[in-house]
Amino acid sequence: MNAPVTGILNIEQIREQFPVLHQQVNGKPLVYFDNAATSQKPLSVINALVDYYKGYNANIHRGIHTLAEKATKAFEDTRHSAKAFINASSEQEIIFVRGVTEAINLVASTYGRAFIKAGDEIIISGLEHHSNIVPWQMLCEEKQAILKVIPVLENGELDLDAFKKLLSSKTKIVSVNHASNSLGTINPIKEIIDAAHDIGAVVVIDGAQAGAHLEIDVQELNSDFYCLSAHKMYGPTGAGILYGKKELLEKMPPYQGGGEMIKEVTFEKTTYNDLPYKFEAGTPNIADVVALNFAIQFINQLGKENIGAYEHELLTYATEKVSALKGVKLIGTAKSKVSVLSFAVDGIHPFDIGQMLDARGVAVRTGHHCTQPLMDHFGIEGTVRASFAVYNTKQEIDSLVEGLDRIINFMS
Repeated sequence: MNAPVTGILNIEQIREQFPVLHQQVNGKPLVYFDNAATSQKPLSVINALVDYYKGYNANIHRGIHTLAEKATKAFEDTRHSAKAFINASSEQEIIFVRGVTEAINLVASTYGRAFIKAGDEIIISGLEHHSNIVPWQMLCEEKQAILKVIPVLENGELDLDAFKKLLSSKTKIVSVNHASNSLGTINPIKEIIDAAHDIGAVVVIDGAQAGAHLEIDVQELNSDFYCLSAHKMYGPTGAGILYGKKELLEKMPPYQGGGEMIKEVTFEKTTYNDLPYKFEAGTPNIADVVALNFAIQFINQLGKENIGAYEHELLTYATEKVSALKGVKLIGTAKSKVSVLSFAVDGIHPFDIGQMLDARGVAVRTGHHCTQPLMDHFGIEGTVRASFAVYNTKQEIDSLVEGLDRIINFMS
């Protein structure tokens, strides 16, 4: 295995923690480069799921028996870890959701419905995943509000000058991603947040592609809302985090009605529970939230700085090798990127490349990556996207490049 230049991370030992990596696909060793869609899970996360169901499966918060108390503690331990992971000021600001999609829908459906009125403006960017487009479109249609879009430059960065011209007293919400899932572009969200706050707007950050890669300090950023998906940061699917400033969450109506989110129910009136439980109606996804704690621990043990440095090394290596191939055009060449490499090949459909790479055991993502407006901006149907995690190696990148080279020569 190729060790990182830093010498701090032992990649071979890290890979041993991921059982799914040690298999053959179509007779070839698996090379998994679809980490932006979902990352693989270490044994600590897998074992946490098994241990919960085998040892203390019980509903939480309302039970007084031993299993219920153990499950409740494990669930709330994750909230404590999540608070520290993003440096929230209070555990009351950590809401457990199914992922970023639900988190954004929650904000749009509660804060948006309560405070957006006809003629107000919401700003998103041309880099957004559909999950950070459609909920705001739905809200604008309902409230007769106006949706505006920050343009994307040719290198895949946002046009910040254009963004600042879009801002006005009518702007009420700005919602952008921390990093692009399609291109890897890291957005200057602190600058975006400050500019939005200067005109009194509230800011929502989609952190799906940042959770496993970038340092996140919501207090330093001064973000109003920040969203994370567990499955993109070595955790299980179906779990995620919505951070919201306490003063905003307290003003927002509940998202759903049911058990846990109430204090008292009569047929005449219901009073709602305190934060964070006001937004966690019903039995939550207990096992996966418990396992999320172990994903956070995995990242913390390696260190975001170490992870980022190694992934940058992989991205630099892959960018150099792939861009040197005949007919390859990189899509998204921003100066600051997470470990995502998107490209197109002249005369070959991305889907065909994906299928032929899969025949060689190399898993990449092809298509529009739930960013159709962005693909339209570049005038393409989609890209081939290779996205790297801390368990990937340069040897695996060599396998990708060898496969691409053979495909290009075969198809040309």
